[in-house]
Amino acid sequence: MEGHSGKLIFGKLGGVDILAMQGRFHFYEGYNMKEVTFPVRVMYELGIKTLFVSNAAGGMNPQFKIGDLMIITDHINLFPEHPLRGKNFPTGPRFPDMHEAYDHQLIEEADKIAKEKGIRVQHGVYVGTQGPTFETPAEYRMFAKLGGDAVGMSTVPEVIVAHHCGIKTFGVSVITDLGGFDVPVEVSHEEVQEAANKTQPLMTEIMREMIIRAEKMDSCSKDTFNTDHPTEGWK
Repeated sequence: MEGHSGKLIFGKLGGVDILAMQGRFHFYEGYNMKEVTFPVRVMYELGIKTLFVSNAAGGMNPQFKIGDLMIITDHINLFPEHPLRGKNFPTGPRFPDMHEAYDHQLIEEADKIAKEKGIRVQHGVYVGTQGPTFETPAEYRMFAKLGGDAVGMSTVPEVIVAHHCGIKTFGVSVITDLGGFDVPVEVSHEEVQEAANKTQPLMTEIMREMIIRAEKMDSCSKDTFNTDHPTEGWK
């Protein structure tokens, strides 16, 4: 997996059990959705209650700047294969409700922490596509018209399965490039990595503080901090 270290780390942070993934399986690499989301199934069996996900994404919201942190409030699933297709797992209903795929309480906590620490955050809808090509200007414009604010090649399958398992989810996109505006901007793997590396510490600071405060929240006997962190060149 290009740009991923592929490590699985167990530990504690602020008294909370942590399972950290540095890297994930991507649909564009040739894995099927069962394989892409298998780590989430394992997390569920280990007792994980809260999932933190991050990604690098291209922004099409004119209010965004490269390096912004976008707290994901919702997503649009454009993957050609659904992660829940097939025999239903007993972890959730056949037709799960998705009105709050990204936990509102966790979003409120993140906003509070960002304000306390003076960290600029945006809110937006993440569009998940299969990749591996970066988006064309026309695709950026289409995604924006559909209601998207940022687009990437991951996250959505894992969040769907986590939600099906009853795992609360919080997601952040690092805006590493912009598209769909009047002047097309060429993007490269290296530029995505550079932009993500600069912003990652701010994202990590918010998530770390959320985990430390987690024992004061209803959801928190065990958490996973999925650092599928945006030092990789995918989105």
